[in-house]
Amino acid sequence: MTIVSRDKFEMLSNMTPSLEDGEYVFCSLPNEGSKVHNLNPIGTFHEREGLTVILEKGEAHEAGFETSLAMRQITLNVNSALDGVGLTAGVAACLAEAGIPCNMVAAYHHDHIFVPAGLADRALHLLETLQRESARAMRKC
Repeated sequence: MTIVSRDKFEMLSNMTPSLEDGEYVFCSLPNEGSKVHNLNPIGTFHEREGLTVILEKGEAHEAGFETSLAMRQITLNVNSALDGVGLTAGVAACLAEAGIPCNMVAAYHHDHIFVPAGLADRALHLLETLQRESARAMRKC
């Protein structure tokens, strides 16, 4: 049995997703670190295998990275707590149900979803629908 908390509905109903300009790609650099100084990533993450960087597609292409999987960024404009429960799961489940892959990036102030560029408008529409449905559900709690 799944119990859905009011907090989850509140976060989802206030998420106000917005599609950002540009296309991005996820790239991996060997664990050398020095190569990143010539790049302007919007996000990074250190893994055992190397440094993951999220780059604007044009910059990635110029730097010689594979750019065939272009992604668009959707920002959830809600200040979600780092220990909040349900926002990421709700968004990922909504997109998964529609067959849309997503890469979630949680930052300090907002959560960001990267989806294949060709599916971005559909993903945004689905998240806006999820927001409205969550607001209705919250009123019933």
